[in-house]
This record gives sequence, C-alpha cells and structure tokens, in this order.
Amino acid sequence: MTRARAALGTLGLVVTSVALSLLVPEILLRLVGYQPARVPSMARMANARWTELLDCYPTNPRGYFDIDLRKPENHDRYFGLAPRRFDRVAARAPWAVASRYNSLKFRERPLRPKAPGVRRVMVLGDSFTEGQGVKEKDTLVRRLEGRLRETEPESWEVLNCGRRGTDFPALHDAFEAVLPFDPDILVYAFVLNDADQSPAFHARQSYLDDWIIDHGAMVEAVEPPGLGFFEPRLLAFVGDRITSYRVGRETTRWYLEMYGEPNREGWERTQGFIRDMNQRMRERGSRFVLMSWPLLVGVDGSYPFVPIHETMRRFCVKEGIEYLDLLDAFRGLKSESLWVHPVDRHPNDVANGLAMEALLPVVRRRAER
Repeated sequence: MTRARAALGTLGLVVTSVALSLLVPEILLRLVGYQPARVPSMARMANARWTELLDCYPTNPRGYFDIDLRKPENHDRYFGLAPRRFDRVAARAPWAVASRYNSLKFRERPLRPKAPGVRRVMVLGDSFTEGQGVKEKDTLVRRLEGRLRETEPESWEVLNCGRRGTDFPALHDAFEAVLPFDPDILVYAFVLNDADQSPAFHARQSYLDDWIIDHGAMVEAVEPPGLGFFEPRLLAFVGDRITSYRVGRETTRWYLEMYGEPNREGWERTQGFIRDMNQRMRERGSRFVLMSWPLLVGVDGSYPFVPIHETMRRFCVKEGIEYLDLLDAFRGLKSESLWVHPVDRHPNDVANGLAMEALLPVVRRRAER
C-alpha cells in the first residue's frame, strides 16, 4: 500500500510538472498575442493582351509602393485591367507596382533594329531580370543603362529581356527571339530554378516552397483568420515551426539535386542550351556573360546553395564563359533587406542596385575586347 501511494505520488508530480511545462509557454504565447504569421495573399492583374500588369501586395512595409488601389484616381486608372476582380484585389492587396510589356512579353520598349554606333546590351532571364515588384526605373537594366550613358549618352542601349516564369527550355526560346536584334553583349541572368527538369523531378516541387514566394504565409482573405480562444497557441506554434523546417529542408534539397544525379538529364540539357547561346554569340563576334543571382535566403549567414554556384562556376570555366556571381555582392547583408516584400523574396530596388554595380565593370570590360 505504501509503495502504491508513493508511486501515485510520483505520478502526480510528473503529471503536474508536464502540465506546468505546457501551461507556462501557453500563457506566455497568449500574453504576447501570438498568432501564426499569415497575411492576405499577393495578387496579379493584367490586361488581356499582357501589355500592362500590376503586382499587388497586402502591405507596404518599406513605403516603396506608391500605387494605392483604394484611391479613386488609381481605381479609375487601373480598373479596366481586371474589372471582375479589381475591388476584391484592392481590398486584400492594395499596394501595387506597374509594369508595361512589348509584343515579346518583355518589360521593355518595342525592340527595333540597332542604330549605327550604338552598343546594345541585352539581359536575358526570368522574373529576377524583369524586376517583379520593382519600379522600372529601379531595375538592374534601367540603372545599368543610365550609368553607361553618363559618360557616353549616345553609345549605349540596355534592353530588358526578362520574362517571369521562364526556365529552360523556354529561356532558350527567348534567346532565339532576341538574337535577330543583334546584341553586342548578351547577359544571361541565371537563377537557381532555371534548369530544365525531368517531369518526375519537377513534380516534386508541387508540395514545396520555392524560397522566392512564401506561399505558406499567405491566405486568400482580407483579414487572415486568427486562432480562437479555445485553440492552443503552443500547439500552433510548434506545428508551424515543424512545418517550416520540413518544407525548408525539402525545398533546399530539391534545389541542390536539380544540378546533380536526380536531375542529371535535365542538367545536361541545360548545359547544352547555355553552350549553344555562348557559341552563337561568339560566331557573331559578340560577347556572352553568365551572371548568377543567388536566392535571397541566408546570404547574411549560412547560405545553403553555394554548391550550385560552384557547379555553375566550374561549368563556365570549362566552356570559356565569363561568369559573374552576384552572391559576392550580397554576402553579409540581411536577406530581408533585399526582398521586395516579406512574402515576395524577389530582389528589391536595393538588390537591383547592388547587382548593377557588380555587372557594370564586366559590361565595360567586355565592350572593350
């Protein structure tokens, strides 16, 4: 009997200790008002011809976005882009950046034959090059053109040939489209998800984040639903951290394996596309540069994608391709300071400026050869 009472007493102490260890953090989380980090989702509105587009954001944390769709003048100006959903988007994601496109779906003026005496630089890439979430004047391309023209106003032209959502083989198709416009220097702005992928490898991304758009933090609502009074904060906190860790780990692995054995055929095809671009530029007596954007994750600490950058560097050395790694320009900076928005990790105006400063001497040097 005495042993039984002692065992029960011990069990009671254990249960009480466990309860307190769970209750205390629960109380603390409630006191600080913890809710899972969720915001209304981003949105995109474009006209039917895709000549004008708005990237729309739920908040304006840096004060950078100067289009507020709730203002009457902006309602009148942009309502025609998407009449059926404009008001819903304006209520959920009212802060916007506008983009205009030419007939090739590039964020650029119409492409025309090159004028005599002009050195033409064309920057080929995806949404990083296009400048998603960045005003056109602040993009890498416009800033580069401005700097080159400071000393030689009539001698330089820099054209934005970035098209969002474009990977290989579509990037090679875009190269074919710009080649007739006679670039003197073609800069291919490589992003880590550009590689061609086998169908099986690509299917793995369906349940992953992409380290560019934070889909997990967004909800399709004007006011993100919060936890009810009786819903445990501690359980939500732990679950959120576990999910973030798991998705982050698997996403990082997916990127790394894109340039290894799991996607061997896709990576080999990608190398073939880049070789062809370089060779054909050489045959024309023109220059080719491969500029590598980092993903803006961990550049201030343990950046997880160094092996991909090294793979690209070795490939370029082997093929005699000039290689510019923008990771060097961002090392040590807070990743968040380079994002368009907390849920959109595209390079912002600051990052575009840093990229331009890194690319400028490369372009000048290539033009002199």
